[in-house]
Amino acid sequence: MVMTFEEFEISNNLKKAVKEMGFEAPSPIQEKVIPELLKEQDVIGQAQTGTGKTAAFGIPLINGINSKQKHVQALVLTPTRELAIQVAGEFQKLSKFNKVQTLPVYGGQSIGHQIKTMKRGVQIVVGTPGRVLDHISRGTLQLDRISHLVLDEADEMLDMGFIEDIEKILKNANEDRQTMLFSATMPPAIRKLSNKYMRTPKQVTIDKGEVAAPSIEQVYYKVLEKNKLDSLCRIIDSETLDLGIIFCRTKKGVAELTEALQARGYMADGLHGDLTQSQRDVVMKKFRKSTVEFLVATDVAARGIDVQNVTHVVNYDIPQDPESYVHRIGRTGRAGREGIAITLVTPREMKHLRSIEREIKNPIQSKSVPSIEEVVEKQQETWKHQVVQLIEDHESDDSLYGNITADLLSDYSADKVVTALMKLAFYSHSDEKVETAGYDFGETGAQQGMTRFFINVGRNVDMTPKKLVEDVAKLVGIDAGRIGKIDIFENFTFMEVPEESAPFVYEGLKYARVGGAKINLEPAKPRPKRK
Repeated sequence: MVMTFEEFEISNNLKKAVKEMGFEAPSPIQEKVIPELLKEQDVIGQAQTGTGKTAAFGIPLINGINSKQKHVQALVLTPTRELAIQVAGEFQKLSKFNKVQTLPVYGGQSIGHQIKTMKRGVQIVVGTPGRVLDHISRGTLQLDRISHLVLDEADEMLDMGFIEDIEKILKNANEDRQTMLFSATMPPAIRKLSNKYMRTPKQVTIDKGEVAAPSIEQVYYKVLEKNKLDSLCRIIDSETLDLGIIFCRTKKGVAELTEALQARGYMADGLHGDLTQSQRDVVMKKFRKSTVEFLVATDVAARGIDVQNVTHVVNYDIPQDPESYVHRIGRTGRAGREGIAITLVTPREMKHLRSIEREIKNPIQSKSVPSIEEVVEKQQETWKHQVVQLIEDHESDDSLYGNITADLLSDYSADKVVTALMKLAFYSHSDEKVETAGYDFGETGAQQGMTRFFINVGRNVDMTPKKLVEDVAKLVGIDAGRIGKIDIFENFTFMEVPEESAPFVYEGLKYARVGGAKINLEPAKPRPKRK
């Protein structure tokens, strides 16, 4: 039996918000952690980023907040401002119908603005240790009445040297509180912290077991978030595909992608938890009979599907854990048939992809999004076959198109007319440059064919060319050998990368840590011309 969020003892308003966010069923960490936290038990959760841990502690935390009381009742500590913003954003969605106010506090934003907002009344503060301590020292944040405290990505905070700040915060917090600690790893310092500040915590670890991926072809494509749909269309147009399942993370995502694919002329239908059994049966009947070639589905909706001739599985949204990845791609290559698993990965998701590779003990091959020329070359035989079939179909009524055909052929040569019609009928996006659309870095002073970036750290964080190349290659997924000239100074660095890789480097490193330091990356300004 598949568990649902309806089974948790949480408020109806919270259930309504969860449903609106498109969540169908709890992830493994949510299924184990939420019941324990609802008992007001201290919990240590060992989980990777991307497993749904934010909702795992967010749902019971928000459920326990009294929205009528305007003082701070919960504190969530995160290692970075980006994670603080992300967690606060998730909390705001979860508390849409609960009237619970969440405020992210972090360095780099006006502290005056944060103080004003706190004075108006917030129940949850999500912040980085440094800025939280700043508020405590100013007396603008009182922790003596909090009932919940969360340490998110505790090992990351340890690596960043925040352990002393965390201890100061914990000493200032109400002792009669529920404490939650989440960490991908459990080094001794984190164990020591939990032993000192938590009350008989319940340990929750998701048992990964032996994660083994089936022996099918597995590839991933790096795509920009803004061009994800266009990239998907290029990829599936370049494949020889019989039946494909495309996975999305949420019901809302399934509905939106299904509609977008249908609008572009693809035979697609969606499958998610809101469908009645009869609606589900209709969709599955069409898929089994190949009336639709793409089934767009969530993980939950796809459970129990056993269609033998699925040739492709596409992860439009990267799975939240290695187990989900293995279950998804196992839908193809059934009964000894060949199959291919395709995963779309945005630059920010590269780290998550690497964790999946480690768990399945198998590197996944990288491919570039096909160009329009490659798509046309791949599809030529298919298009030719379709045209020949129409020509040889003696039952078709040619009288409808006779006049326009004659008019066109009287003004233009037959080869020009046929070429134009092929373009019109088979590809309407021929001028799109989906790989790099939306970024124009301008003149950056780089060598020809390269883009030069400025990074705001240098030798002051022990940056070396080797460290930089290794981190960029790992985080962005580009070949280390393609990274160009690197100039490292005391407080900043310049790095050149190929123009076609520049958008991925820019998106992938904007919120990343390189050489252990949080960086700011931007296109470099051109070098001044010598007089």
